[in-house]
Amino acid sequence: MRVYGALMWSLGKIVNTPEVIRVYIGSFWSHPLLIPDNRKLFEAEEQDLFKDIQSLPRNAALRKLNDLIKRARLAKVHAYIISSLKKEMPSVFGKENKKKELIGSLGEIYKRIRERASDITWRFS
Repeated sequence: MRVYGALMWSLGKIVNTPEVIRVYIGSFWSHPLLIPDNRKLFEAEEQDLFKDIQSLPRNAALRKLNDLIKRARLAKVHAYIISSLKKEMPSVFGKENKKKELIGSLGEIYKRIRERASDITWRFS
């Protein structure tokens, strides 16, 4: 258990995920196990590993779908920002000054976009 705990602690520093990753334990030598209690644990871990391997194709599809949704949301946010900035830019004169002004007030612009987007989402949901 101490080795397992140390391994999980070390992996937590390397693998940057919000949840703890699953580490399977087992015995991979050809000799019979010396402690019978470990056999039950190793067999249960082996079954869990096989079950997780069998679910990989389904999980990969879900992961791809979640990545697509995340990218679509980011594109939507980007479109809101670009649209808002374009509306505020003058068409002919004073572009440089307006550009500096908009860059200086990005925090306020983001806040307005967020409020408008949440209002739009609320109306269409």
